[in-house]
Amino acid sequence: MTQVIHHLIERYGLIAVFLGCVAEGESAAILGGFFAHQHVFVIWQALLAAFLGAFVGDTFFFFLGHSFAEHRWVRRLRRRPGFNHAYRLVRKHPNIFVLSNRYIYGMRLVGGVASGLSGIPVWRFVLLNALSSLVWALLFGTLGYVFGLGAEQIIGRALLHHQRLLIALGIGLAVVIVAALVAHYIAKRERVKETD
Repeated sequence: MTQVIHHLIERYGLIAVFLGCVAEGESAAILGGFFAHQHVFVIWQALLAAFLGAFVGDTFFFFLGHSFAEHRWVRRLRRRPGFNHAYRLVRKHPNIFVLSNRYIYGMRLVGGVASGLSGIPVWRFVLLNALSSLVWALLFGTLGYVFGLGAEQIIGRALLHHQRLLIALGIGLAVVIVAALVAHYIAKRERVKETD
């Protein structure tokens, strides 16, 4: 079973890192770095997949807001908790918002749509988003790589390769659960703020 998992990660792992980073992807970028440390991926490939996923995801949601403001998906995203707050921020500080939106968990989707609706020129958004996505991919991919070094020291070199992969999957699952709990808490807090 572990050989099958190992084979799937080797074959489709970079695609999973890319897709994970399209949306709310810190855990995907961290796992990409971790697997690069385990020599499943080459580090530059993991970082590139994380960068492209982050850039494509944010740009997609920007163009949704920019070009399809009245589409039902965009209207639905505009009703999500935090949209009004994101829209106010992007109107007030557009450059800072675009550079920092990727780091605010739970706001990326609505932040991208808010950016598209705010009137930021496309060229400016693309440049700022590329810079933000690059820094983000380097930060979280390197964190996963360094975490791989630390995990290897803690767990010890005696573990077999497939056991390390299972531990990495467990760590990834833990990161996803914690991120979901944090997002739920932030969304709940935003709903309370919007009703006040």
